Amino acid sequence: MIARVWSGAARAERIESYLAHLRERTLPQIRQIPGHRGAYVLRRPSKDRVDVTVVTLWDSIESIARFAGEDVEAAVVPPEAQALLIAWDDRAAHWDVVD
Repeated sequence: MIARVWSGAARAERIESYLAHLRERTLPQIRQIPGHRGAYVLRRPSKDRVDVTVVTLWDSIESIARFAGEDVEAAVVPPEAQALLIAWDDRAAHWDVVD
């Protein structure tokens, strides 16, 4: 199994809107992709923003490509999500799940 890890940040007053976007649009879409095995959304407030890390679990790089496209490390941040964020990673990292 492979964990795809990506991070972004939003202002405190916009974080709930971003999380709603994930819950209502992004996560339901990726749940339909063959090879998707789950997701975790982590958040950590700091003084002027809230950092978010999204960890999705996949069977294989081929499964990830069904979501991300040919460049599997490219971040998938649609315009409506970009409008809610103040910063985000351009690239995702992939980790082999050991345990």
